[in-house]
Amino acid sequence: MLSVMSTDELSRTTIRTDDHRAAARKPLLRRPWVVPLALLTVIFIGYAVPPYLTLDPARARIQPMPSHAAYYPLLVSHIFLGSVALLTACLQVWPWLRRSHPRVHRWSGRIYVGVALTASVCVMIISPMGLHGPNQRVANTMLAILWLGTTLAGFLAIRQRRYADHRRWMLRSFALAFSIVAFRLWMPVAFAVFVPEIYVGAEVDSAALGQVIGLTSWMSWVVNVLIVEWWLHRRPDT
Repeated sequence: MLSVMSTDELSRTTIRTDDHRAAARKPLLRRPWVVPLALLTVIFIGYAVPPYLTLDPARARIQPMPSHAAYYPLLVSHIFLGSVALLTACLQVWPWLRRSHPRVHRWSGRIYVGVALTASVCVMIISPMGLHGPNQRVANTMLAILWLGTTLAGFLAIRQRRYADHRRWMLRSFALAFSIVAFRLWMPVAFAVFVPEIYVGAEVDSAALGQVIGLTSWMSWVVNVLIVEWWLHRRPDT
């Protein structure tokens, strides 16, 4: 009898352990984009940041560059701060980290808020200096304002212990933060559709190029926000 009871207890313990492991894996399975997003972020930062490490304007990927003396320092500040924002955002959307290491989640969140607020102000200042016309300038200025506003709203919500509101606002903020990654993904598609001659070395109309860059600037954050809003309405408990 004791032997049977021990076996039953062992069986129940094994089942509980298996259920616990399955529950631990479940959040990641429900969010299969977490790992690809982190990999994409690391690849993007490895591609985008190195030219700016020397602080040499001639190596900047944005050429030609606006002549305003403040443009390059603000651009570099935005790139460095934005890189930290992207990395910490990846940590923030990782359910296992939030559940198992709340202290790390809180500190990475504080870092994200600090760098995102500062980076958005940098974008707000340099956006009107853009060389590709009002379409690009307005798109980037709106991006900066919304990034600042959503980040601040998310921070105030968590200070007031409105956890659901905090998560919703921070997801919107993350969507805006990843606009720079989306821009690099949309740009070759937009070039191929609207100015394919750029890929064969032919002359490209500057006005058309400016409009395409402006369109890509809008798409880089509008599409992200629409996806997040769809996600939030699909999962109202988020």
